[in-house]
Amino acid sequence: MQKEIIQETRHYIFRNIFAYLGISLYILIDTLFVSITAGELGLSTLNIVLPVFNFFNAIGLMLGVGGSTLFSLNKVRHPEKVRNLFSQLITFAAGTGIIFIILFYLFTTPILHLLGANEQTLPLAYSYFRILAWSAPFIMCKYITVNFIRNDGNPSLTMAAALTETLSMIVLDYVLIFIFDLGMNGAAIAAAIAPTLNLVVASFHRRFAQRTLTLRLAMPDWHWLLKAARLGTASFFNELSSGVSIFVFNWVLLGLGGNPAIAAYGVIANIALVVIAMSNGVALGVQPIASREFGKHNYAGVITSLKLGFKVTLGIATGTFICLTLFRQPVVAVFNTAHSQALSVYATSGLPIYFTCAFFVALNVLMMMFMIAVNRPRQAFFLSIMRGYIILIPAIVICGHLFGINGVWASVPITEALVTVIGTYFVTTCIKGWKNYKKEGI
Repeated sequence: MQKEIIQETRHYIFRNIFAYLGISLYILIDTLFVSITAGELGLSTLNIVLPVFNFFNAIGLMLGVGGSTLFSLNKVRHPEKVRNLFSQLITFAAGTGIIFIILFYLFTTPILHLLGANEQTLPLAYSYFRILAWSAPFIMCKYITVNFIRNDGNPSLTMAAALTETLSMIVLDYVLIFIFDLGMNGAAIAAAIAPTLNLVVASFHRRFAQRTLTLRLAMPDWHWLLKAARLGTASFFNELSSGVSIFVFNWVLLGLGGNPAIAAYGVIANIALVVIAMSNGVALGVQPIASREFGKHNYAGVITSLKLGFKVTLGIATGTFICLTLFRQPVVAVFNTAHSQALSVYATSGLPIYFTCAFFVALNVLMMMFMIAVNRPRQAFFLSIMRGYIILIPAIVICGHLFGINGVWASVPITEALVTVIGTYFVTTCIKGWKNYKKEGI
């Protein structure tokens, strides 16, 4: 039985890693194309608007992870309770996305000023932001769909959908930016179109023989929407924390080093998205198995899936840190197409400091998703809040004030290390509780 769980968890993990790695690699290539077409100001603009993209992702993950976890916990014993949950969430996400488009068009300039745009970056950011707003409903529906399909036993399709999205974005990026000479607007159009292609591929799940998931017209039931949101709150704040930290980083770095410092952080932040994407891949690979086994009260199976997740995620983190430390100069040079000396200095010194966090990030994402999988959303939420807000934001400001730009880079590993200590306590306490449950025969 344990061997079967290991094989199944490995199957889920590696397909999710490839799926999320594909998405993050697109972001790197998009960053490269923007640096070629718009230089240092383009990188700064991209980093200023990036929190909006994180916001769309966060809502999609909240509904997708929370809803799919409810689906997994109930589909064996109480399938009638979650029969329409997927349809309700899709309806809600589509309607919410349309509202966001309207609001972002009405308040474009104030939002961009709030995000840190100045007279140099505002002209580039204005049209890019407005075009990107159209991706809102598709991004949110995408995350809901892939999480439900994964939990419905078809991770191979979610991998294919993600890779289709990635390849199409790369092709569209190149064609629209360079052949049609649309510059950053071309990158925004590609980002708005590609999630729809992910949904097209995901629609082939209807041909999956073991499918229990259905899509029908269903109005949202607020009781179930709130339950899904509650379970997915940690994922929401975890993803949103990337946008919030970018926002705070941008403001602090703008004061310390101006647009070159923001551009340097743009390079580092987009590389960090690859690390986070792989960590998400591992965590979301463990989650369906852990949720299912927890629902069956097979706690040994839950622990087995978690242990495999720990091994894979630490291996990925080690390789990432070594590569980025040894090859930091050529990595930065790839994105520094304008040959900015200030950008090069800031980014090359920042990479090894910042990515000390790789080990802790990987563990934290896995532990948060694990707590969601075993129906402990409060602990997951607490870790997410500590990681993305309560510890990180003061750390950025204080370390930046005391140690300058290198202090800003160091704020991330300091934060993640502290959260790892707290998360380890939560996980070990949870597992000890299961052992007592088994011993007492409750």
